[in-house]
Amino acid sequence: MCGVIGIVSHGPVNQLIYDGLMALQHRGQDAAGIMTADAAVFHQHKGRGMARDVFRTRNMRELLGNAGIGHVRYPTAGSAISEHEAQPFYVNSPFGIALVHNGNLTNGEQLKTDLFQLDARHINTNSDSEVLLNVLALELERAARDERRLTPEMIFKAVAGVHQRCRGAYAVTAMIAGYGLLAFRDPHGIRPLVYGRAETMAGPEYAVASETVALDLLGFHAVRDVAPGEALFIDFAGHAHTQQCATAAQLNPCIFEYVYLARPDSVIDGISVYDARVHLGAELAREVQALPDWREIDVVIPIPDSSRPSALELATVIDRPYREAFVKNRYVGRTFIMPGQSMRKKSVRQKLNPIASEFAGKTVLLVDDSIVRGTTSREIVQMAREAGARRVFFASAAPPVVYPNVYGIDMPTPSELIAVGKSAEQVAEVIGADRVIYQSIAGMKRAILRSQRADAAQRITDFDASCFDGCYVTGDITPQYLSGLARAREGSRDPVEADQ
Repeated sequence: MCGVIGIVSHGPVNQLIYDGLMALQHRGQDAAGIMTADAAVFHQHKGRGMARDVFRTRNMRELLGNAGIGHVRYPTAGSAISEHEAQPFYVNSPFGIALVHNGNLTNGEQLKTDLFQLDARHINTNSDSEVLLNVLALELERAARDERRLTPEMIFKAVAGVHQRCRGAYAVTAMIAGYGLLAFRDPHGIRPLVYGRAETMAGPEYAVASETVALDLLGFHAVRDVAPGEALFIDFAGHAHTQQCATAAQLNPCIFEYVYLARPDSVIDGISVYDARVHLGAELAREVQALPDWREIDVVIPIPDSSRPSALELATVIDRPYREAFVKNRYVGRTFIMPGQSMRKKSVRQKLNPIASEFAGKTVLLVDDSIVRGTTSREIVQMAREAGARRVFFASAAPPVVYPNVYGIDMPTPSELIAVGKSAEQVAEVIGADRVIYQSIAGMKRAILRSQRADAAQRITDFDASCFDGCYVTGDITPQYLSGLARAREGSRDPVEADQ
């Protein structure tokens, strides 16, 4: 999970892109970067950390130009990235091309080998985003042939070549020096990408981003989502061109975006994230009411922040009080994104503090968006008991996470997933709760599909829900691939983390 943004304007874009990255900061806190285009000259600054820490006034002054791209990143391999793997990435042949990428290529290693052995292109980092950039550069070279000027048709032909070679999830924003801004999405639309337009006295301006919230805050009107397999090219004169570049495209967005990843004020593929989470709460209430002792629940308490809409709706349906009984320290990073199990565990009590009076002598129903590793859940249950709770029920708005995610979310090995091989009763024992209640897969899909707007540009019939059901929509994930991924992750850990 990362956040990408790209803007073509009639004035300086450095501040706009920075503000857009701040709106997308929830999508990654490990690194941030901006590259701008001043005519045919690119300017860049990037580094590890959050956007507010990476960019200083002197850096912003050097980011000249009326077009640019930006990126916030967290590592998909389970360990902190090096400085060199912060995005954007850049190549100067055959054209100057800069690229930012959200997702994960499932055939990245094979592509890396092919690029070196067959195409004489060198990859300098472990990032599949650099692989993707070099595939795009190679396809642009082939599409242009001996022509001196690129046309939109050539660019779209190059994107079609990328689709043929690349597997996995990718939402991409790129710049081609002297030409314009390019955005495209994988043929399954696994990772989100939306574009917007703003009318100005000088003419239209365009923005592309991972979520509509970035467009909203920058004053752009969301036009629509980039379709699966589609490419959008906006030349530096402000003219927009679109074309479907995949021979077979089907919309299967990642369902975890709605459950946890995206901001609630975003709309992704015609679905309001907030509405989806409200409906998840209603579906979860059915599971709670199936318990023989659910009437003993005295109060419903959300684990801030993303579970609030679900918890409030659940409390309404089961007719129990809703209380904000955990106070969140907003200056501590999101634990799911923080690399390293030991860092996640340590940060929980720094991040949340209970209001003891809301727990004392009560049977409390804690509601979280999901239970992934169980580290956070265990600490929260313990805090509730220390605050005086008589019994602790723990409800997850998502089903059990029992399969690795290979499309850009940091949970690749079954050994790290608490629900693998365990019943809800066994998970409850591990985290110290009296009961654990999970959403059903059918209920989750039903809730989110119910939230799709009537005016959605493309109807969703199913999602990528692979971390819940093990069905990988790209069709290329084998047990051998997952085993290799697990071994790679184990090798990336430091000894302290491996002992957790």
